[in-house]
Amino acid sequence: MRQFDNSLSRVKNMGKGKAKRGIPSKVEDFNAWYPFIVEAAELVDKRYPIKGMDVWRPYGWRTMKLIDSLTHSEMERTDHEEVNFPLLIPENLLEKENALVARLKRAREEGVDPDDLRDEDEEGGFKKEVYWVKHAGDNELDIPMFLRPTSETAMYTMFPLWIRSHKDLPLKVYQMVNTFRYETKQTRSFIRVREIHFFEAHTAHADEECATRQIEQDLEIVDNLMHELCLPIIKARRPVWDTFPGAWYTIGIDAIMPNGRTLQVASCHHYRDQWAKAFDLTYENLDAQQQHCHQTTYGMSERLLGAIVGMHGDDNGLIMPPAIAPFQVVICPMIRKNSEVDTVAKSEEVAAILKSAGLRVKVDSRDIHAGQKYFDWEIKGVPLRLDIGPRDIENNTAFAARRTGGKEPLSMDNIVEECQRVLSEISDELRVRAKAHTENVVIPLTDLNDVEDGKIYEMPFDGTDSHAETIERTTGLSFLGDSTDPYPEERPCFMSGEMTTRRVILAKTY
Repeated sequence: MRQFDNSLSRVKNMGKGKAKRGIPSKVEDFNAWYPFIVEAAELVDKRYPIKGMDVWRPYGWRTMKLIDSLTHSEMERTDHEEVNFPLLIPENLLEKENALVARLKRAREEGVDPDDLRDEDEEGGFKKEVYWVKHAGDNELDIPMFLRPTSETAMYTMFPLWIRSHKDLPLKVYQMVNTFRYETKQTRSFIRVREIHFFEAHTAHADEECATRQIEQDLEIVDNLMHELCLPIIKARRPVWDTFPGAWYTIGIDAIMPNGRTLQVASCHHYRDQWAKAFDLTYENLDAQQQHCHQTTYGMSERLLGAIVGMHGDDNGLIMPPAIAPFQVVICPMIRKNSEVDTVAKSEEVAAILKSAGLRVKVDSRDIHAGQKYFDWEIKGVPLRLDIGPRDIENNTAFAARRTGGKEPLSMDNIVEECQRVLSEISDELRVRAKAHTENVVIPLTDLNDVEDGKIYEMPFDGTDSHAETIERTTGLSFLGDSTDPYPEERPCFMSGEMTTRRVILAKTY
């Protein structure tokens, strides 16, 4: 833990408002609190000499891999298969994607069918954001390559080789890889980076209806994951101007941060057959006719961890949801000099019992002051701490301290069941806290000229793009789009007065 001490000393003077131990106040200065906690809790080290490319430290990487494991489980449950595509993509494939995206964007702007437009030399896609590779050793490459910003282009080059008939559908694959985008805005760990730990699922289906059912399944997966992460989210169908140009529609999944801003942590895209036409992705149907596939994508990134840090942490550090805590339980033996009771041996015995039940446990047997141990694990957000001293052993108990607050003795006779109970209660408490925060932050919009900082607004809306532009310009908020949870009964549109059940969400975003 010595390196932690160094990290702490490097950042202890950050921020305006100070909580105890030099940690910036989360409420008073979230923008200082967040980077402090990310480094002090040893999630990443930002000192690598490329901006926006942090080094994952063991504790942070283990947390991220536990999030990944939840995703893996959901993918297996829903019959997705894991793949791994090359990092490099040749330039000519990017040009193909850019032409498609540019054409679809023009079609949307002009209100015409994309098939009625010719490909034109327009900027589109990720061309302005990619990292280029133009040499191999001393040799200039005949065809420059780039590091993947996402994988549609790479995957859809291969899909026509894998799909021949209706028997090959649906095709459902996913991968967890690093993607690279030259982010020119201010970087922020997990939230805005240039090397992204990325999950992406890509599917191909026989028709639009099957692809739509896949989007519904993706949203179910999102709900399951966010339940484990104890994160409140907003699911909204993005407005036309904020839809990925290659998509028929996009559903954004936004986490709510403590300062009232939203953070997009995932997205689902329904492509219809637009990409299939560009990449000649067809199959032979039951009538022996060639038909274009319909496709979807579902993506998430390390932003999930940023949302967890922001939502659950407090002025004492992180609070890890038990499902993804590297150590769900840390045991601190009370070491007394000249004591005949071996508290370390007892702690190791308890740890072995808990580990055999599948819990992630750490015994902190360092010969340092107990308060320092408590601080170290508190800032790292370990959900449950067990103190075991001579008196506890005598009473056949372990003294439990919850990271969310509260202390109680737990019987050694059924320590597994007791720890599982407490961890479940901690998860429930985090969900209750997050829900309460959401209910406090999300409020109805009643006056365009009376918008409060730190709030997210909802309103009935069935107006025009011009109306939406007026609202964004007047309020300084962004349209997140139509909530997937509309109003149960019709209400008058905020701008036009027309009756609608559409619930539109507006917020300041990262």
